[in-house]
Amino acid sequence: MSELTALRARLDETDRELVAAFERRMRLSLDIADCKRAVGLPVLDAAREEQVLASRAAMLDDARWDEAVRQLYRTLMALSREAQEAEMGRDRP
Repeated sequence: MSELTALRARLDETDRELVAAFERRMRLSLDIADCKRAVGLPVLDAAREEQVLASRAAMLDDARWDEAVRQLYRTLMALSREAQEAEMGRDRP
């Protein structure tokens, strides 16, 4: 196996892990939507989102990825908000 092929195989495995983590995160977002609905909170919590951006950037070992990880989490949180809005709009028992 060439080095390139081996690296691509490692990338594929990392992507499988990312997809599984994404699904876990989205399921948790739906659980959060249920909690927010139960107590009458809106989907958007701008202060929490700013806290998430800062804390996830602080998790980096390599600061050159700071803006990239912030962009990633902006996208993830936007997807979570969309899912929460849809979830909160559903009639649930």
